[in-house]
Amino acid sequence: MPVLEFEDGLAHPLIPAPGTAPGETWLWHVAGRGYDSAHERAARTDFAQRLAALKGFRFAGDFDPQRPSTAPQYVVPNDTLSASDAHTAGIRGPHDLFGGVVPHPFVATKAITHPLLEPGAAQPEGWSADFHAHAADAVLHGYTAFSLADARRAGRLVLARGPVRVKAVRGTAGRGQSVATDPDSLDRQLEALGDPAIAADGVVLEENLRHPDTVSVGQVIVGSLVLSYYGHQRLTYDNQGEAVYGGSQLTLVRGGLDVLMAEPFMPDALRLAVAQARSYHAAVERSYPGFFASRINYDVAQGMDVHGQWRSGVLEQSWRLGGATSAEVAALERFHADPTLQRLRAASGECYGSEEPPEGADVYYRDVDPSVGLITRYALILPDADPA
Repeated sequence: MPVLEFEDGLAHPLIPAPGTAPGETWLWHVAGRGYDSAHERAARTDFAQRLAALKGFRFAGDFDPQRPSTAPQYVVPNDTLSASDAHTAGIRGPHDLFGGVVPHPFVATKAITHPLLEPGAAQPEGWSADFHAHAADAVLHGYTAFSLADARRAGRLVLARGPVRVKAVRGTAGRGQSVATDPDSLDRQLEALGDPAIAADGVVLEENLRHPDTVSVGQVIVGSLVLSYYGHQRLTYDNQGEAVYGGSQLTLVRGGLDVLMAEPFMPDALRLAVAQARSYHAAVERSYPGFFASRINYDVAQGMDVHGQWRSGVLEQSWRLGGATSAEVAALERFHADPTLQRLRAASGECYGSEEPPEGADVYYRDVDPSVGLITRYALILPDADPA
């Protein structure tokens, strides 16, 4: 299956060829798209500067898509871009940005993971029913709805099998989710979201797993470097005591997801997670023409359902800077520095309040963010690359 390979068959060196104009790497904050807290802005700046160094480009600061430039440009945006955003900025393919481009904004959200209740259900323009035919074996049981009435009906179908997880499709770091165990609690949670928000963005109604392990499967491309990885997430508690994303520990290999699938000694559960991520990604490419990305990350939940049956499925996708990006960038630097390196382990982390990062961590943000309080963000290259 083709996953993020070079479309033109040519090399894309990290360092510009002699005689070419020096490239420029830009930060692009697309207004109204979020991911704009103090710690997110600081992280984005740090990553963009380091990616510029990897490419041999000049870090040029904030991007203005209306500003003409004769130099090659590489953009690090705050979110997945729409096709119109990309066109305005002159982004034509995965080598022009760190992130992804989608033909319709909803494609970048959790909404695409599950089918609609029925073909005539409320849906956004551009919705592809084919996606779910291609990705059915890669996801958990559930539905997406774009009206309160459809959400109530879909939620009751999921409830017939057990508790249902109600997910706002734009929530991140584990926020914006709740679990309903009966029709009354389902209706209360849906009404709290509100019909206007559901109609605008959709809502996911998904089977709830008990204490699942979340596996991250991803890939990054920067110039000629292609790294793929699997890893595990950990939860932590934020300054309000809510369980949120706390970091990822990744095993990265040089090459595509096919190389990752060939890893020796990988446990069956991990191999299934990689296979499901590949299937999900292939379904996106097949069902939503115009999609491309240089950074992909798929969260795969694995655990027991209410009946004690082990289940595995992709929860959501990310084609933008994410929680694991600090580990991705640290690994890119190591693989770039050592062309013989084929495999390593790296970790990203976020901790709140007085919690300290592990010894040897590279701390790139520690401050009081007005939106979340005191937060520390870090990356760490782990000492060995042991089998899965």
